[in-house]
Amino acid sequence: MASWSEFAADEPRLATAIRLLMQQYGPGLGYLATVRADGGPRIHPVSPVITDHGLYCFIIDSPKRRDLERDGRYALHSFPPEESDDEAYLAGRAHPVTDVDKVAQLADDLRAVPHVDWRLFEFTVDVAMMAHRGGTTGQLTAVAEDAAVQVWLDPASSSAHSPVPTAVAC
Repeated sequence: MASWSEFAADEPRLATAIRLLMQQYGPGLGYLATVRADGGPRIHPVSPVITDHGLYCFIIDSPKRRDLERDGRYALHSFPPEESDDEAYLAGRAHPVTDVDKVAQLADDLRAVPHVDWRLFEFTVDVAMMAHRGGTTGQLTAVAEDAAVQVWLDPASSSAHSPVPTAVAC
């Protein structure tokens, strides 16, 4: 599984486009899918943090944190922009960050509230996808003339051999 920085080094234009879409409203904003104990999906709004070194999320004590602690698989989808149907998608595994200095530095840089029961997770990237569909037409279509979809699969990951949809309809 690739770190965000490894993915960004391999596909800088795609990483930049995903970062811009995830941070289009200032702080990161997206939907995190995790795996419940019964194997079903769970969706949560989150504020992902993308730095030059990694993709992170501060997660308070909640079902989503318990999901990630038990089964680190995740999918992260961008918040929809107002002016288009563009979307970004990442999937991989989340790992608790145990490096005290890294946690302290990110918490300080991002002004994370110090007395809240949160944990910092780093998200590795197995799959990255960006779909550009141009302006909003008022209705979703499976294919638009100006649609472009770019998919990156971590070459070192076993999930890179899994089928990945080339278009995602929300």
